[in-house]
Amino acid sequence: MLNKDRLIKTFLDLVQIDSVSGNEAQVKEYIKNIFEKLDAQVIEDNAGELTGGNCGNLLIRIPGNLDLSPLLFCAHMDTVEPGNGIKAVIENEVIKSKGETILGSDDKAAIAALIEAVYTLKENNVKHPPLEYLLTVSEEQGLLGVKVFDFSNIKAKIGYTLDAAGRPGTIIVQSPCQNEIEYTVYGKTAHAGIAPEEGINAIKLASMALAKMPSGRIDDETTTNLGIIEGGRARNIVADHCKIKGEARSLNKKKLDEITNTLEKTFKDEVTKYGGKAEVDVKYLYSPVSLDKDETVVKLAIKAFQQIGIDYKLESTGGGSDASIINGNNIRCANLGIGMNAVHTTDEYITIEDLIKDAQMTISIIKESVNYL
Repeated sequence: MLNKDRLIKTFLDLVQIDSVSGNEAQVKEYIKNIFEKLDAQVIEDNAGELTGGNCGNLLIRIPGNLDLSPLLFCAHMDTVEPGNGIKAVIENEVIKSKGETILGSDDKAAIAALIEAVYTLKENNVKHPPLEYLLTVSEEQGLLGVKVFDFSNIKAKIGYTLDAAGRPGTIIVQSPCQNEIEYTVYGKTAHAGIAPEEGINAIKLASMALAKMPSGRIDDETTTNLGIIEGGRARNIVADHCKIKGEARSLNKKKLDEITNTLEKTFKDEVTKYGGKAEVDVKYLYSPVSLDKDETVVKLAIKAFQQIGIDYKLESTGGGSDASIINGNNIRCANLGIGMNAVHTTDEYITIEDLIKDAQMTISIIKESVNYL
């Protein structure tokens, strides 16, 4: 029912338009032009102003031909670096870049599928509910676009984010909450060659504290990481400051709170024990997602996959996505696998088979939703 050649062309067009985070304006215009020609309402918000980018999120409303509640789909328009000047090639039914850049199937395979779905619905006069497409900016920079989106503009109660690893058929039913944690040590400066004993070395205190702190996998639901450390002024000056940037994640909010408290207490205790001053700043980024198999959003996806002969898998992930924020705004949203591989690397690829399945599953979900909304 869908047009395979058009789908592939749309995908190739999308990935070869530069749209690294904060610079999505060109791809936004490409998408906007397509949907306006398809008689959809396209609304751009002010996310660009709020996030330092050159365009906003797009909310695209596709009218339905049934009197039902809307169905939401979400994808992001931005890519990671190196994402400029992408040249896509097709070899043995696999789409990849020439090797100097990413491909951008994360997340333009999703956008291509969403576009092809609307073409197919219209060309075949398929009965469907109103659709709301939310296409976000700066997802790769920490879900920045979706975080500033005004969800009062969304009428749907259930939806799908198309942005998960795994082949089509993968349904993410659990994802973590996350804290961003910044640790700072203040010591005392002194000349390292003349009077080192008069100083308090903040870098040394930080290393002593970090050695005592739990790190890595804490249990099957919880992880922590220390990702960045910086400090000091010069080699011949005892460092009077040191900053460490890290995170903690868990599928369980109580466990996240517990590990965060442990990290903060251990850090402060160790630093102050040796005469330093410690500060810990914790920022809660998003809530955990837990979807039950009997929920409408999951049952609908399962039925849609069965209708087109795709095996489904219910999985959990240790990463956040736009779905994390959507669920936090009282919309039940599952993240679906789209077959992207080796993402965020120059080896990224997607098979034509999975690209087609992305469009097929989107169409199947829309068609089947008339029995659930």
